[in-house]
Amino acid sequence: MTRILIVDDDRQLLRALRVTLSARGYDIALAHNGATALAAASHSPPDLVIVDLGLPDMDGVTIVESLRGWSTVPIIVLSARYAEPAKINALDAGADDYITKPFATGELLARVRAALRRAAPTDEQPIVTTTAFTIDFAAKRVTTQGGEVRLTPTEWHMLEILARNPDRLVTQQQLLHEIWGPQYESETNYLRVHLANLRRKLEPDPTRPRYLKTEPGLGYRFTPDKQPDPTRPEAPS
Repeated sequence: MTRILIVDDDRQLLRALRVTLSARGYDIALAHNGATALAAASHSPPDLVIVDLGLPDMDGVTIVESLRGWSTVPIIVLSARYAEPAKINALDAGADDYITKPFATGELLARVRAALRRAAPTDEQPIVTTTAFTIDFAAKRVTTQGGEVRLTPTEWHMLEILARNPDRLVTQQQLLHEIWGPQYESETNYLRVHLANLRRKLEPDPTRPRYLKTEPGLGYRFTPDKQPDPTRPEAPS
């Protein structure tokens, strides 16, 4: 059974979410503050975390950062903070999604399903290799010369979409639709934050990206290393 940890100091909301999500077959764990949440996640790692930002003992962003220190579990922030800097701050810390209170139950359920799909394993086995990193789609693993790179489920999903479409433009709307859903096709700030994190983790020089290119106003493109054409003879030296 899929285990979801919900962190919020609003006990009425916690009860409502527990009833709603339990009715859909999820195993629910509740935490009223950050310390309890981190202890619960360490003791029994969840499959997904839903966390509020305004907690009594610490900011929810601190929880996100703490979890990202050892886990790639999908994290959805559920907060009354609607300003864009708050969203960007949470996404930068490693959150996969951000929902503003008040929210519709149907939207939350859809976001939960989408986050779990992004984190689900795949049976496909292709591998993409560049001079800087290797992508193993079957294992959902990216490695560099320094070892395995820890990606969040959303970062992985974005990289996977781009890498499966080498040298092709993937529009902002396509990425937003596939990763978060059709109602988020205008949230381009989500893409900027997660792509910046991917570049920081994978690009030899994140300020001059070689593999994860931006097409201004349009979208993004994965440009793999150019392989020599075996049918063409090498030029004489």
